[in-house]
Amino acid sequence: MVCEKQFTRKQDLNRHKVRHSEEAWCSCTQCEKRFLNQHYLKIHMNVHSSKYKCTECGKCCHSSQALTVNRRSHSGEKPFECTVCSKRFTTSRELVVHRRIHSGEKQYKCHLCDKVFSRSDSLNTHMRVHTGDKPYKCSLCEKSFTTSSHLQTHKRHVHSNIRPCDCRYCGSCLKVTMI
Repeated sequence: MVCEKQFTRKQDLNRHKVRHSEEAWCSCTQCEKRFLNQHYLKIHMNVHSSKYKCTECGKCCHSSQALTVNRRSHSGEKPFECTVCSKRFTTSRELVVHRRIHSGEKQYKCHLCDKVFSRSDSLNTHMRVHTGDKPYKCSLCEKSFTTSSHLQTHKRHVHSNIRPCDCRYCGSCLKVTMI
């Protein structure tokens, strides 16, 4: 077995298998990045030209849509508004994901323990509970974590002099232990 992923449809499994096939990948001649097919490589190549370059920060985007989203990060523009709570978003995709909070929709289900999630990335992170995968390694002590936020918390509490939990009255600190 190459990986632990499981699929309900054969076509999804076959599409995923390509990711494990070295010869199927297309490499960029300008950098180290690799892509599943020529289409994604062609889109990526825009990053190496000035075609979609932000005049504010110099970032080169792969499309005009990506450049528009990047420009919104500078202007603070958030044109997409939730009709329930009026929270605003930079992209329509962010709004779609946000709406699941109000609808309670959780379309991503763990096939091992039946937990459900509203976002696919949350399910992917959850799967590490079952696989034991801890991809975020501390460069100072080699301890590993399931999420980057757990790693950052570890570094802040174990390897720095910053103690955000210090009591302003007595100076004591509750030591946070990461498993």
